[in-house]
Amino acid sequence: MVADDGDGMTSNAVNEALRFGSRRDYEEGELGRYGLGLKTASLSQCRSLTVVSRRKGGARTTVRQIDLDLIANLDQWVVADPGRTPAVVRARQRIAEGMNTVVVWDYLDRVLPEDMDGGWARRRLDATATKTMEHLSMVFHRYLAGATPAAKIDIIVNGQKLEPWDPFATSEPETTELATQTFELQLGDTTGIVRLRRFILPSRDRFSSVTEFEAKSGPLKWNRQQGLYIYRADRLVQWGGWGGVRAIDEHTKLARASIDFGTVLDPLFNINVAKMRVSLPTQLRQMLERPVHELCSQAGSFYRGPKTEAPSQPKEARRSVELSAGNAQASASAGLALRSAALQSGDFDALKRIAVVLRDQVPELAAHLGLDSL
Repeated sequence: MVADDGDGMTSNAVNEALRFGSRRDYEEGELGRYGLGLKTASLSQCRSLTVVSRRKGGARTTVRQIDLDLIANLDQWVVADPGRTPAVVRARQRIAEGMNTVVVWDYLDRVLPEDMDGGWARRRLDATATKTMEHLSMVFHRYLAGATPAAKIDIIVNGQKLEPWDPFATSEPETTELATQTFELQLGDTTGIVRLRRFILPSRDRFSSVTEFEAKSGPLKWNRQQGLYIYRADRLVQWGGWGGVRAIDEHTKLARASIDFGTVLDPLFNINVAKMRVSLPTQLRQMLERPVHELCSQAGSFYRGPKTEAPSQPKEARRSVELSAGNAQASASAGLALRSAALQSGDFDALKRIAVVLRDQVPELAAHLGLDSL
């Protein structure tokens, strides 16, 4: 049962909500897009979907149900009024307590196998509830945190209020944020803005606590959680990976970046029905290459930390380059410029040979220039 204290729906609105592909206009910034979410999300998990709703301030409560078994028996698509079933009675009670819409799922045949019951079933449901809570805390973390006053919401699962999971650990004192980048994308006569924010998270020993470090590792853990976090209207729709800009690397696991786009750019990002997968537009991917490589170069330097020389190394054979935190960013930019120049001149192989020599003789410089991975 999912209940909310929003505006509620009229009888006609409930009927439309249960129609597949209902026609309506969406304003910029709305999370909806195709008119399929309620139905497809629900029937992917259960065989019976019931909506109980009352318009805010109204007196009439509407109850409508899609029951796949009833539809199969009648051999026709029907949206029915199920009457006063135990689930509907409970839902009406929630309406009386101040909720305005309640969605009920019955016969969750995808969650539990048919032969599972008793303690096994309860543990399976508990584990699923925990995963659901973690997922909601991540996907809607900006709404939970109240990133904007209009977006502030509370989500409560089985009586437990969810806390936002911030992938960028912005509350950690040692988190580093690089300069924000903005890009303009053209879609017909419309120009949309994409914003890129880049973060380097602290290493384990620089986090405020080991517990917090583990919490920020994310559901996919550090290596696979590195990369781009793509937001549509403040809802996280894709997390982790570099979107084809570069490959995942152990040395860059502390690098994460957010990409924000508005609903006006949906066609360019090929947003899917589930709002959980997008494709980076080719023009944007090209714009991202330089700032992403800069981020990863600096994250690699943070990951490796300061180098110390082996005591047994002869003094006359040692070469060192000392770089302060203030000029590390300039070094990373110089390394990117070298790569770009080598590519444009057709001498990238020569740069690789130079990188081999630098890694051998001056490893600190190779690391700061981002040439240690060539």
